[in-house]
Amino acid sequence: MIKIGVVGCGHLGQFHIKLLKDSKKFVLVGFMDNDDVKSSIIEEQYGVQRFKNLNNLSNVIDAVVIATPTTSHYIIAKYFLEQKKHVFIEKPITSSIEEAEELILLANKFELVGQVGHIERFNSAYTNVKNILKPMFIEAHRLSHYPQRGTDVSVVLDLMIHDIDIILSIIDSPIKSINANGTKVVSVSPDIVNARIEFKNKCVANLTASRISLKKMRKMRLFQRDSYISIDFDKGSSEQVKIVDYDKTNKYALTLKDSDGKLKEIKITNYKNQNLNAIVEEHNNFYNSIIKKTSPEVSFKEGLKALEVAILILNKINND
Repeated sequence: MIKIGVVGCGHLGQFHIKLLKDSKKFVLVGFMDNDDVKSSIIEEQYGVQRFKNLNNLSNVIDAVVIATPTTSHYIIAKYFLEQKKHVFIEKPITSSIEEAEELILLANKFELVGQVGHIERFNSAYTNVKNILKPMFIEAHRLSHYPQRGTDVSVVLDLMIHDIDIILSIIDSPIKSINANGTKVVSVSPDIVNARIEFKNKCVANLTASRISLKKMRKMRLFQRDSYISIDFDKGSSEQVKIVDYDKTNKYALTLKDSDGKLKEIKITNYKNQNLNAIVEEHNNFYNSIIKKTSPEVSFKEGLKALEVAILILNKINND
């Protein structure tokens, strides 16, 4: 088993600690956090040792999960990579492209696994349909209440980056253009953003993210030839509405005629929630990548790609 530690015991850090404590693949050695009160609660609740500095933790682990504010990702990840430890970083990978590029170079230099916590890649709503996705138009809405965490970065790096990562994993084409607008409401950075990304293969993605909504929503709709797919990340389920040749044996089928007058029917397929914990799936992917010496589902390079697009969107907003 692989010895692992967690840096940061905030909202996400506690999820990692809880699940790694019960892991059959990792041995959770301990965690490190600067908050004495919060750390004492975690120690008592989970029976996990607290380390007061990175060096002491690094000496007893093989890998680390970094769940601290984005602004500290780079310096902490750099330290552990230089200590030759495998690194899992919660999204976004870093605050800047230059920082992410340096982490990639370090991981490659020491032949280490670097993974970014883009959790939606492991959501059954996406994994159930990812192999049938060939969209030409995508619409994504990610809305939430104003958070008590994550406000150190804009809503693009906090929320929209999830959908950016998903879209980049689907569309195998360079970006042709980006248009975006956004506004600050209660933060020093944008709280509501809309972005339109056009790819060279003519696919268009329209993304909206807000962290001051009265309701929560994490949905994506994808339109492709003869098919429409709806993904509900909150429910972990998805649906495909497909137009196929009419099956004469199905007298209850919903039918229509195409432009050539050929009779078609509408076929609806529902993909249910697989009831898998996406964070556990991330941990399993991290473990398998370390053991097999393979690239994880969301490598540092994948994290950099999402960050690059997020920063292009922010630059569009700032320059308009």
